Amino acid sequence: SVQSASGAGRFRPPTLRPWRRSAAAVPPAAEMPSALLLLAAAQGASLHRPTSSAATLRTFETRWPAFVSRVEDRVLGHPVVRSNKYTQWFAKGEATDAEARDLVIQFSVFSNLFLEAQLAKVINAGSLEEMREGKEILANEIGVVFNHNGRSKTPVAAVRGHVAAPGEAIDPELVALEGSVEGGVFHFKAGHYEWLLDIGESLGVGFHAMGTRRHGCSSTLHFCDALKALYGSPDPETALAASFAVENWAAAGFWDELVTGWKAFNAKRPRGQRVPVGFWTHHAALEAQHAGHTMDELREVYCAGRVTDEDGFLDHCDEILDAIGVFWDGLDARRRGVPVPKPSMDYLAMAHATLPGGAEPPLGGGA
Repeated sequence: SVQSASGAGRFRPPTLRPWRRSAAAVPPAAEMPSALLLLAAAQGASLHRPTSSAATLRTFETRWPAFVSRVEDRVLGHPVVRSNKYTQWFAKGEATDAEARDLVIQFSVFSNLFLEAQLAKVINAGSLEEMREGKEILANEIGVVFNHNGRSKTPVAAVRGHVAAPGEAIDPELVALEGSVEGGVFHFKAGHYEWLLDIGESLGVGFHAMGTRRHGCSSTLHFCDALKALYGSPDPETALAASFAVENWAAAGFWDELVTGWKAFNAKRPRGQRVPVGFWTHHAALEAQHAGHTMDELREVYCAGRVTDEDGFLDHCDEILDAIGVFWDGLDARRRGVPVPKPSMDYLAMAHATLPGGAEPPLGGGA
């Protein structure tokens, strides 16, 4: 998922992971740049320096109330943010083993292919700072535990109240939620995808049945391809809008509904057959830290003049939220035994159709 250094926003699979600075240079929370601010900074100068006249700043501040009203209507009012039929059903604890396996398999595809979207964000970064923040998410996702409270010299994973021996399985509920991968320690078992593999194993689903495109249904693959195209877009405003929309989706409570559902699922099973829930509780805790701040971040971005096309921004928000809705609607259709809804756009085909071509770049990179 994406996340901000202040704990105030990100995408987080997606899981959306926190955007962090090195532990030695973490400023007060109120001064930490968010994922949104970093993305906006990629469009030009730093947001903490005046990029326009005072009169222009006042103009944006005057326009802000009307813009935020449109944002609240389009983003906070989007069906997938307002209500998630699938997770509401799952929270009831009525899922069968087959339905639980389907959720884990499709989520494993999303989690694994999210790495492609996050890598695209790193590659398309507009500044070194933004690239490093993207690497924080990517490295944490694959298993670098955040170095928290200056534990940079610790030869094992730095986790809350626990020191993991090399090779030991790491409980997601113990892993630090903040810090930096700078000075952190890599553990295979700290990789978020491996937590999903553990869930799959407990349900009888092996490594070779999870995580790749061939295991994804059309609705899951549509979501993953949209993430790469929009969240990982080389266009700064597209990536900004996608990140903002995903942050609001991630903070809308679906993680809590999944946690409730898995706990109810386990309550019906013998103790030795219960499913590990750390993956879900870890992400729910992560989101709980960051809800409620995205509008403040967007206001700072907007008033700095970084949203140059309001209609385009809102259209891209709608676009990624629609793709998220396709993912959940696909899961809901599969558990009800009805056809999976057909996406209206093919992002994979679009990516191949828009590969760069034409003239070669000049020798030495040009001016």
